[in-house]
Amino acid sequence: MSERTMGISDLAVTFIEPSSTQRRVISGHLNRLGLSKIDWFNDGESALKDMHQYQPDLVVSAMHLPDMSGTELVQQMRADETLEHIPFMVISSEHSDTFLEPARQAGVVAILSKPFDPEDLKKALYSTLEFIEPDNATLADVDLDDLLVLVVDDSLTARKHICRVLNNLGIENIVQAVNGHEALECMAHQLFDLIVTDYNMPEMDGQELTRYVREKGLQKSIPILMVTSEASSSHLAGIKQAGVSALCDKPFEPGEVKSLIRRILSE
Repeated sequence: MSERTMGISDLAVTFIEPSSTQRRVISGHLNRLGLSKIDWFNDGESALKDMHQYQPDLVVSAMHLPDMSGTELVQQMRADETLEHIPFMVISSEHSDTFLEPARQAGVVAILSKPFDPEDLKKALYSTLEFIEPDNATLADVDLDDLLVLVVDDSLTARKHICRVLNNLGIENIVQAVNGHEALECMAHQLFDLIVTDYNMPEMDGQELTRYVREKGLQKSIPILMVTSEASSSHLAGIKQAGVSALCDKPFEPGEVKSLIRRILSE
């Protein structure tokens, strides 16, 4: 198993921040963490143009840019096969789900609120390293070659992000479904080792899927990892009662996903 060769100081970062004041503050935090390879941009279009010539290890963006939102920027990247794999982080004072939820669905490594704790920035950068070069020692005793995973999410970008994280962990055998009904159709023809599902989906959501699998499915004891941005305590209680094996927040950390998979496959 290969050891990680990158550290935080090795990251090449594209940063989009139109405010010169915020840029100075954030630059100070990054410099104290040892980051020096940073390209700064005022708008999304200029950053995208540069990324097509020199791909960074990480893109960090404010939410409100002169020509687009940070959400629109990450969505454009996820729709571009040359850029879709690059980790993306949002640093913003925006709290509206109108902007944040699509960013979560697109698969961001972190969303940091301004003003942010420098320790949270450091944690997010380590999460980026884990995404790029995962340390899979935690899964060393799990036979990943034979593991068959069903990923369920109505968002194509979210499915791609989840599959990319699983691929980076060494999990290659993945079947995708767009909602609970399609997932059940897949389960009628194949036996799976793990289900990774979103919560909010049309036709049959993650909670309904989990309840059906536990009560009527052919694999009633299959581990189910639910990935959700749901914050309501009542909804979360209902999800747990439905029988999920573990819950993981969006945006999720690859290290957390790895640990949860290790735990629920060992139970």
